[in-house]
Amino acid sequence: MAETKPTATAASKATSVQAKHDSNMISWLAPLVCTLAGYAIWRFMMGSADGFTEPDSSGGFWPSHRGPKDAFHRIYEGGIIVPLLIGMFLMVVVFSIERYMTIRRALGNGAIADFIRKVQFQLASKNVDAAIAECDKQHGSVGNVMKAGLRRYKEMITEGGMSTDQKVIAIQKEVEEATALELPMMQKNLVFLSTITSVGTLIALLGTVLGMIRSFAALGEEGGGGAAADLAVGISEALYNTALGIGTSAIALILYNVFTTKIDSITHGIDESGFTLTQSFASLYK
Repeated sequence: MAETKPTATAASKATSVQAKHDSNMISWLAPLVCTLAGYAIWRFMMGSADGFTEPDSSGGFWPSHRGPKDAFHRIYEGGIIVPLLIGMFLMVVVFSIERYMTIRRALGNGAIADFIRKVQFQLASKNVDAAIAECDKQHGSVGNVMKAGLRRYKEMITEGGMSTDQKVIAIQKEVEEATALELPMMQKNLVFLSTITSVGTLIALLGTVLGMIRSFAALGEEGGGGAAADLAVGISEALYNTALGIGTSAIALILYNVFTTKIDSITHGIDESGFTLTQSFASLYK
């Protein structure tokens, strides 16, 4: 019986794409630090005894100060939900800065469309090394994916044991593997912004409801016309929760949409780069 020699396939080639290692510390450390910072701002800045006409000298975790001197210190009387909302706002700031820096690196140098045109020109001239050099200049996710595909592209030019279709599949697989490593890095931590967008308003409404409960309870205990004035003040203080929550959620939603739009543009560039490589190889190396 004649031996059957194994046919060279794309799977027999080890991928040149290396897994990216990135610290996930900010994902669990930032919420904790921001929440503690939110409490510190609420307790020691908004709740400073100097900002009230009737400070609670006993202090403690939640002093019962009365008579805020200005609007900033009046927010303190919104209750224990306020530090959570401040912490969520700080999280929006922290994760927005972190995402901006990551996505800015992923965009690389120059316009993605111009970069792809330069690579297409070099491939049309059959100058793969020059195309790889363009990827090194780009320094972005599209350049990284294109570079991985070009390395396999260069290998397939001299590969004699595979058909053109197999070579194109091998290039396409390399691009897909590189893409699978790049995209999670761009989308990481966006879940915090999307979560705050929906949860922030709910937590704010919880604070408002709790404030209303306290106000009406005080009205029932005191009674009389003077209690009505206290009720009006209590309602205004409770609504600070709503204002903080809605404002935080709105900012988180805007930034989330900005970042996802940037990621979509990068993803489109990656898809175009993969199409460029496969079509170029199929037309030039039949």
